[in-house]
Amino acid sequence: MDALKGIKVIEFAAFAAGPVVGKHLADHGATVVHIESKVRPDGFRAHYPPYKDNVHGLNRSGLYALCNNDKLDITLNLKKAPAGTELAKKIAAWADVVIENFSPGTMGRLGLGYEELSKANPGLIMLSSSNLGQSGPHAHHAGFGSQLSSLAGFTHLTGYPGGSPQILYGPYIDYIAVAYGAVAILAALDYRRRTGKGNYIDAAQYETGLQYLAPILLDYKINGRVAERNANRNPHAAPHGAYPCKGDDRWCAISVSNDYEWQALVKAMKNPSWAKKFATFEARKVNEDELDLLVGEWTRGFEPRELMETLQKAGVKAGVVNRMCDVYEDPQLKQRPQWVELEHPEIGKMHYQRPPFLLTKTPPGPAKRDPLLAEHNEYFYCELLGLSEEEYKKLVDEQVIY
Repeated sequence: MDALKGIKVIEFAAFAAGPVVGKHLADHGATVVHIESKVRPDGFRAHYPPYKDNVHGLNRSGLYALCNNDKLDITLNLKKAPAGTELAKKIAAWADVVIENFSPGTMGRLGLGYEELSKANPGLIMLSSSNLGQSGPHAHHAGFGSQLSSLAGFTHLTGYPGGSPQILYGPYIDYIAVAYGAVAILAALDYRRRTGKGNYIDAAQYETGLQYLAPILLDYKINGRVAERNANRNPHAAPHGAYPCKGDDRWCAISVSNDYEWQALVKAMKNPSWAKKFATFEARKVNEDELDLLVGEWTRGFEPRELMETLQKAGVKAGVVNRMCDVYEDPQLKQRPQWVELEHPEIGKMHYQRPPFLLTKTPPGPAKRDPLLAEHNEYFYCELLGLSEEEYKKLVDEQVIY
């Protein structure tokens, strides 16, 4: 975990789009300090299940835990101005990187904008991750992940022809923005290493989502075609969809892109007589509803993983549709291993997630559980930031550190 050892990161951030960027940096050795307050704790602690045993508690959130392993947690009440503001500036001067995902302009109004913070720390790198970016006519619109998925067009594309658009589960674009935020910080760190200069990163989560729709956007720009909802269909494959298997709500996804793969599927199905009707791609597309029903009748005789392995061995693209419980037992993820079990004082055994990219020379975390609220106040403020015991106690008594 020493790829980013020595890099100090501060998070004025909550939920996913900011803290998961910090998680990736912490996984590779950066010292990441998550800042909250008892007045306004991280929203994942306060509002988002699941909670251990379905009992609400600020230190019992599984989602918060998943996003914040290997971090320090401190409290700072920014509403206690000017003392809170001055302490925040001192923390930023200590750091290499500041991550924030407040509404645009909030940090500036608090006296903590990049221009102000970089006066004391010219090499500072600051990532502002917001819904729509820091500028533009809609920059100050309130919103959340589901709104961004709709703005970017994902909702319009999800669902059945003639049916209503379907909202994607969860804050989908937040996690796209996380990847771009982490890469942007690494690029800024490299720039600082070469020039000695800091950098400000204005990340618009909405715009990161558009990157995933580039082919569809290009098709409209060049050909004037507006993509529509098409369920599980694909213009270049048939059969293409999720097909029923043995068990309650168990499925396997199958995709056939050419005649070679079709013949491989027919062979795996033991050459049913009805397959002759679908010998060409054109025939499969014209009769796709019937084809889906016939393939589905055959797939019902298999367990999902059995079917996947049978078809993959035959040369057909297939994959189990995992439930959440299946993801934790997936043999591929267990072998790498994707899940790291750590003991948490209130949650108990918690499965933390390793990063999806593994540096073989500097193996990543998770190595430590997520922190309890305010767990590292005294350690950070006194030992890392250098406050005296008297200064620290005074700030606690005044509820600046609160």
